[in-house]
Amino acid sequence: QVQLVESGGGLVQPGGSLRLSCAASGSAFSRAFMSWVRQAPGKGLEWVSAISSGGTNTDYADSVKGRFIISRDNAKNILYLQMNSLKPDDTAVYYCASGGRPRRPVILPADFTAWGQGTQVTVSS
Repeated sequence: QVQLVESGGGLVQPGGSLRLSCAASGSAFSRAFMSWVRQAPGKGLEWVSAISSGGTNTDYADSVKGRFIISRDNAKNILYLQMNSLKPDDTAVYYCASGGRPRRPVILPADFTAWGQGTQVTVSS
């Protein structure tokens, strides 16, 4: 099972950018679809984006489409999320998770086989 560690969160002003990273251990990373999932204060889990094992196919939630870019480097076992034009509504704990886009709108922890510990992103002036 892959182990995941996120980094790169922080405080940013509206309109700013951040790049999150997720370092993975184990050879399973390069064979796995990967996702970013977030949880805003007082709200449930929200799937944000997914990428195929080879990195050729990506998918985004409507709320971030056109602003966020998911990518991966399988040689380094790292997953990325470039976040641009950030809004206060993007404030959340961001998790990387092993798995593709869930089929149902309500996300459960069991929808993914591995989770990182999360990194806080706060968008505020």
